[in-house]
Amino acid sequence: MEGSRHVPVMLDRVVDLLAPALESPGSVLVDCTLGLGGHTEAVLTRLPQARVIGIDRDLEALRLSGERLAPFGDRFVGVHAVYDEIADVVRDQGLDHVDAVLFDLGVSSMQLDVRERGFAYAEDAPLDMRMDGSEGITAADVLNTYSSAELTRVLREYGEEKFAKRIADTVVRVRETEPFTRSGRLVELLYDVIPAPARRTGGHPAKRTFQALRMEVNDELGVLRRALPAALGVIGVGGRVVVEAYHSLEDRMVKRAFVDVTRLDVPEDLPFVPEGHEPPMRMVTRGAEVADEREIAENPRAASVRLRAVERVRPDRGAAR
Repeated sequence: MEGSRHVPVMLDRVVDLLAPALESPGSVLVDCTLGLGGHTEAVLTRLPQARVIGIDRDLEALRLSGERLAPFGDRFVGVHAVYDEIADVVRDQGLDHVDAVLFDLGVSSMQLDVRERGFAYAEDAPLDMRMDGSEGITAADVLNTYSSAELTRVLREYGEEKFAKRIADTVVRVRETEPFTRSGRLVELLYDVIPAPARRTGGHPAKRTFQALRMEVNDELGVLRRALPAALGVIGVGGRVVVEAYHSLEDRMVKRAFVDVTRLDVPEDLPFVPEGHEPPMRMVTRGAEVADEREIAENPRAASVRLRAVERVRPDRGAAR
């Protein structure tokens, strides 16, 4: 299988960060972004005591990863869900907690490689971009129904696109003549609207718009906002949450969530920490870790990765379990 040769970003470091939480017999990892199963395969191979629950909203990803991971038997189970449903997934597997959770955010290599999904701007394809192709709005729906102000917000917030308003105004004007259905027409529009000097820097001129549309279609920031506290809530003492983020907004969200569970909830000038006020978790990484130059040269996607990890050191007060 072509996708099985794809090596996930910072794979060795991710497995090293997960390993201390997955060395006991029967320990469980939830891979929230299963994709083609590269992380899960590495964990199951290198950490023979571990089991993995793999979550993906993409049915094709579940099918392909299921084939890849079949040799591991009942040490792997795939679940069709969105990862903000992690608490329900864990409960449905008969567990009251797990030992590790992994997020590798963004679009998977498989989704980029399948032309019909419309994620890639390099080829003309239907403007879909749904990670779960069975439900929800498409990128075409966004382009054809959002107001100029709504489109501007999406492009500016999620794509950090300097020409967001100019692009949005043009989309709204030209869709009156012909609705958007395919990516090729959108790419042509972006070449026309974005000034030539700006097109010569910062990569492909469609990159930011396609990223923004994908994040809007799949509510990626909303899902992550709900998923982070849920993931932090399902790990037991000694458990770890590891996140790879590729977008500044996602990384800021992860950083904020991790700071909230690792900082002391007492005045800074207090000479001691009262019992019960210790933070429930500790930082495992010092800030965000990044890929080295060799990996970036081999896989350009690694250039934007920010890797963070925390470990639970005591139960939450008032926790359900």
